[in-house]
Amino acid sequence: MLAEIGIIIILKQLPHAFGYDNDFEGDESFFQTDGGNTISSLLRLLDHVQLGAIFITLLAQIILIAWEKIPALKKLKLIPGSLIAVFIGVALNEIFTAIGSPLAIAKPHLVSLPIPNTFDEFKLIFTTPDYSGFTNGKVWTVAITIAIVASVETLLCIEAADRMHVQKRYTDTNNELKAQRIGNIISALLGGLPMTSVVVRTSANNNAGAQSKMSTIIHGILLLLSVLVIPVILNKIPLATLAAILLLVGYKLAKPFHVFSFWGRGKYQFVPFIATVVAVVFTDLLKGSLRNRHKHYFYFERQSKTGL
Repeated sequence: MLAEIGIIIILKQLPHAFGYDNDFEGDESFFQTDGGNTISSLLRLLDHVQLGAIFITLLAQIILIAWEKIPALKKLKLIPGSLIAVFIGVALNEIFTAIGSPLAIAKPHLVSLPIPNTFDEFKLIFTTPDYSGFTNGKVWTVAITIAIVASVETLLCIEAADRMHVQKRYTDTNNELKAQRIGNIISALLGGLPMTSVVVRTSANNNAGAQSKMSTIIHGILLLLSVLVIPVILNKIPLATLAAILLLVGYKLAKPFHVFSFWGRGKYQFVPFIATVVAVVFTDLLKGSLRNRHKHYFYFERQSKTGL
């Protein structure tokens, strides 16, 4: 599952790394809201190449790799390489823009967050729910569907997250789902979106050396403060810089070693692995994983009954 997520991240972030930002950041589905799909975006990016985006992506990659490989930089644990890559990406683009360089990255290819100028505009960020929806049967159907899908996706991500955890501690899935339900109720009352566990954030925290649940709490607090306090600065971040960071995360999750490892285990391990990867990449994480887990269950059940 980690390999599947890594491949999706790489395929989805390559267009952003080249400066083609037609699809929104964070999309994990094969079919996109812009009418295209993962493959069409990869083919179209050749017509939308931006040298500035490529330059900043490569520079960010060099910084990230150096921060992990050079002993002197590895000791700076309080200053993550990704943060340095973001700072340098912003600084470089500001310089390119100031001097009128063709490498300057335009506003449509930067992070875009709402910036309230008055308290009234700030209040408009929070959207209260329409309570008349409680009497609408369609709302209940959608709510139950989202609850089931989000719960299953969380359980799948927890399974993957526990496997990557260095200290080999295992998540209490009952507590996780209870917390998710409470969090989603509060989020809905504030006009927010449903929440699930996500392997990308978990992987980032794990790579940063996080050892307790406080990491995710601090993560959330810092995100909230950043969006509220420094949206102007955040809106200067090139999407290419974020793509560079996520490309490295994707590579760590989907190293070629994993493919050769399953190949060495024989066809009864390799074929299901490849089938699941293909299904996930050409649908999405949830549909692909569930469909192939269902097939694999009956496949191995049949093998066990026949003594193979």
